[in-house]
Amino acid sequence: MNKLAILIPCYNEEMTIKKVVKDCKKSTIDIPRTKIYVYDNNSSDNTVSEAQDAGAIVRHEYQQGKGNVIRRMFREVEAECYIMIDGDDTYPTDAIPEMAAKVFDHHVDMVVGDRLSSSYFEENKRPFHNLGNVIVRKSINFFFKNDIKDIMTGYRAFSYQFVKSYPVLSRGFEIETEMSILAIENNMLIENQVIDYRDRPDGSESKLNTYSDGFKVLRRIFTLFRNYRPLQFYSIISVLLILFATVLFFPNVWIPYIQTGLVDKMPTLVVCGFLLLTGIISYSSGMILDSIVQKEQREFEFRLEIIQQQFKRQLQEQSND
Repeated sequence: MNKLAILIPCYNEEMTIKKVVKDCKKSTIDIPRTKIYVYDNNSSDNTVSEAQDAGAIVRHEYQQGKGNVIRRMFREVEAECYIMIDGDDTYPTDAIPEMAAKVFDHHVDMVVGDRLSSSYFEENKRPFHNLGNVIVRKSINFFFKNDIKDIMTGYRAFSYQFVKSYPVLSRGFEIETEMSILAIENNMLIENQVIDYRDRPDGSESKLNTYSDGFKVLRRIFTLFRNYRPLQFYSIISVLLILFATVLFFPNVWIPYIQTGLVDKMPTLVVCGFLLLTGIISYSSGMILDSIVQKEQREFEFRLEIIQQQFKRQLQEQSND
């Protein structure tokens, strides 16, 4: 088992990958048993040869998408601590030792490389990316009540426990959002690490599509809120339906009935009844799903215990060897 594994997902980063690998080596020279893995995602340029020349271990993921690459990395690599960093040379590798130390010494499950609290808005030349990052951060802060400063950052440190318990479901760039919410909802220890950010060098292009990937991220936040907080989600729907039924009922049915003793608008009464019934069913569904979520959280804790025992066993075997 490695002491530290640096994981670099790559797609067409021939301009920068060699520098990133060399900088990672330089920054981790004092950390024994460090391996640098570059996972190529069907690059059509010289990314693979450049990474090999720099001394990285190169592996491949043939399903396109960053989420697919991270799933492969997390399954295959065994380490006490993991650093995930992009291959575009936008993140400073000198932050790696401090981020890893938080995992080793303080048992942090995820260290988030926070660009937004430093130079991101000055360095990033794509204004809609800036706006998207703010929207995503505020959305997750609103729905999930957390203190993560930078949701979309690709620079993170992970514990063995997080990596081996994380079920990767996203295929693309919404992966960072998914892993952040999973850590929040499962009460894992998260810390922010402020880092400097520099924009891509000239000639290097971002693979993130501002609009299509942005909408995927927002849709993922909505889906995860429904999945992790079903009682809140369906309660909101229930309240809206009941309020709508009330607004229709009193002026159109109740007041005329008080005045005349007759129900003139029978279809409106039927619609109000259906809305009220649907609201009650929605709330009941939320309660049932909330019980299932709580059961899954208990099972997740048991899985963490099994993973922790497996981790200790591997460390013991390694020390015996």
